[in-house]
Amino acid sequence: MEIDLENALERKFCRFDGEVEVHESAGGTVIEGYASLFGARDQGGDVVEKGAYAESLKRLAADGRRVKMLWQHDPAQPIGIWDEVREDERGLYVKGRLLESVGRAREAAALIAAGAIDGLSIGYRTLRAAKDEKGLRLLKELELWEVSLVTFPMLPSARVGAKGEVPGSDTLRELAAAFEDARRELARD
Repeated sequence: MEIDLENALERKFCRFDGEVEVHESAGGTVIEGYASLFGARDQGGDVVEKGAYAESLKRLAADGRRVKMLWQHDPAQPIGIWDEVREDERGLYVKGRLLESVGRAREAAALIAAGAIDGLSIGYRTLRAAKDEKGLRLLKELELWEVSLVTFPMLPSARVGAKGEVPGSDTLRELAAAFEDARRELARD
């Protein structure tokens, strides 16, 4: 079997950063932040350029389709819906909901809350790219297929930060305070 590498789906990882919000709503757990940052070199030596997603997002909108939200890039495990996917000055901004009626989505929400999962990864196909003088691949135009929640991101400069309170989360606040007290105690030793 021959693999068409030119048309193969690629993946680019990005840790959630402190500007990503994770909170509860009536429709499930809401995640918002950046799935890709422009100008940031990832561990694979790639740099996504500003505007790389623009045409793909226009085509998706014109066709009435959405970027998929998957678990660990597994097409058999959709876990939610990206309600908003757009480029801005910083990168590819996403906002969506983990669907509480999906078992894996409930697990993902718990793992995010515990800090065990803190990455986003995009699944895309490269349409245009070039190498710079340092050998970095500059991604100029990408066809975006999906944004996944993942364990191991490739872009270390972005991380998850759960902000805001989950209604009725007194227990979580107490647990967080206990962990902070333990951290301070360990730092003194």
